[in-house]
Amino acid sequence: MEYQYNDVRCSNGGWNTAPGGQDAQGYCLKAKVDQRSSCCEPSARWPCVDGKKYYGRGPIQLSYNYNYGQAGQAGQALGLNLLSEPELVETDRIVSFKTALWFWMTAQHPKPSCHTVMIGKWQPTSADKAAGRVAGYGLLINIINGGKECNIPSPDARVVDRIRFYKKYCDIYGIGYGKNLDCYNQKPFFINWSSSWSIMQDWIMDGSIF
Repeated sequence: MEYQYNDVRCSNGGWNTAPGGQDAQGYCLKAKVDQRSSCCEPSARWPCVDGKKYYGRGPIQLSYNYNYGQAGQAGQALGLNLLSEPELVETDRIVSFKTALWFWMTAQHPKPSCHTVMIGKWQPTSADKAAGRVAGYGLLINIINGGKECNIPSPDARVVDRIRFYKKYCDIYGIGYGKNLDCYNQKPFFINWSSSWSIMQDWIMDGSIF
């Protein structure tokens, strides 16, 4: 399947007969193809703006109003109201990559940051251990999309695709895969947004995010 996007023909990865193999087609779309969902959750802190949608955009496919709101206010490097202008994540390449870096580097209590997990500094709490959450690529899946892809019957095509692409890039760099690649037996994180915002405010005030 091919898409015409901003005058560039690009193929979506993952199909068996793709040129160079099903893993050869990299990320090329700046926004989710299916844009019917508004991805709006009730939130007093991050209220959705009428007529705006918060579907996946950018390199990490930033989704949902609470992520757009936090990312936009993450330190002086952004200071944007992405609730009012979520399209900036799609149309402004600097904003786009900064929001992706924000998501990758920022813990949202009780979620650790992806970065902390990848560099081996994350330590599971007693709650994590009880929920089956252990270090490895599977925990990143949990952080990014655990509510849909974790604690579910295996195999799941989304999880399989993530792991396959992860292995491809590990092979390119000549590094090992590590353990615990999936999150089928991990419970998703439950986020207390009030607590998370309190922590975020401290980071914003001292400029420690960017």
